[in-house]
Amino acid sequence: MLTLVSIGRKSAALTSDAYPDKISVFTQNRRFDVRLKFGLPKGSLQESTVHLFKQAGFLLSSTERSYFPSIDDEEMELVLLRAQEMSRYVEAGAIDGGITGNDWIMENGSDVVKVTELAYSKQSLEPVRWVLAVPVDSKVSRPKDLEGKRLATELVNITKSYLKSHKVNAVVEFSWGATEAKVGTGLVDAIVELTETGASLRANKLRIVDTICTSTTQLIANKVAWKDPWKKKKLESLATLLKGAIAARSKVGLKLNVSKKNLKKVLDVLPAIKRPTVSPLSSPGWFALETVLDEKVVRSIIPDLKKAGGEGIIEYSLNKIIY
Repeated sequence: MLTLVSIGRKSAALTSDAYPDKISVFTQNRRFDVRLKFGLPKGSLQESTVHLFKQAGFLLSSTERSYFPSIDDEEMELVLLRAQEMSRYVEAGAIDGGITGNDWIMENGSDVVKVTELAYSKQSLEPVRWVLAVPVDSKVSRPKDLEGKRLATELVNITKSYLKSHKVNAVVEFSWGATEAKVGTGLVDAIVELTETGASLRANKLRIVDTICTSTTQLIANKVAWKDPWKKKKLESLATLLKGAIAARSKVGLKLNVSKKNLKKVLDVLPAIKRPTVSPLSSPGWFALETVLDEKVVRSIIPDLKKAGGEGIIEYSLNKIIY
């Protein structure tokens, strides 16, 4: 009997009579012609997400106008979508999973599985904020002052809920972009805008009145796909690698050699909660130390390690840390 096994675009003929056990194991571990359809956020998060995938060990490539990046994983199929609409397509099952902000999940009211939080944004590893902002010379100083006013934002539903919670009646209109310019030219009285540092708001002579909500990046999955054992395992593996890459961003590895007589002095320099691995060297009376520390800590203690007797000090970058 002849069994045909499809591998990507190729087919291989295996004789099950000759290799019954191998075929059985092979087909159990591999879902042929089934790929995980996964959405990457296009726009402000795109560059940092591509960099994160590369740090996690994936090679991505695409042309400037392509919405379908290639990835060196034949079990995955990628598509670029706006973060604003990602959760809707995941919920509908058009894609199995994707990366988007928790703000857009709430805004769309999407019923999806939140696989894991990915603590990164466009510029930093910190959550982003949606803030209520007005011109610096505006008389608005609290939500109540927005009564009868006009606001512009992309986050319409959450903004309406915010105003309702403060018992404020105001007009909220969807902004297609250039939101900060609308309040500066008097088209609207206030805006609700996304910010990480507040620098853009200050540059446009705006001040923050209140924070509407904070948001972190989420890896999400379609509920049906999550019930599929193969897809769930694939999504969980992806989450582990991406979280490991994020964990490594602010860390570095540190290696050094030290003699036995200076060992205690060197250990005293290192943070108490980060005890290193200590291994004897081939040279009697010498040890190799290796540990992982915050990059900011390492740059401040290297001179002290040298003074305490550390030698051959090496600082190296990390791609992933899996806890």
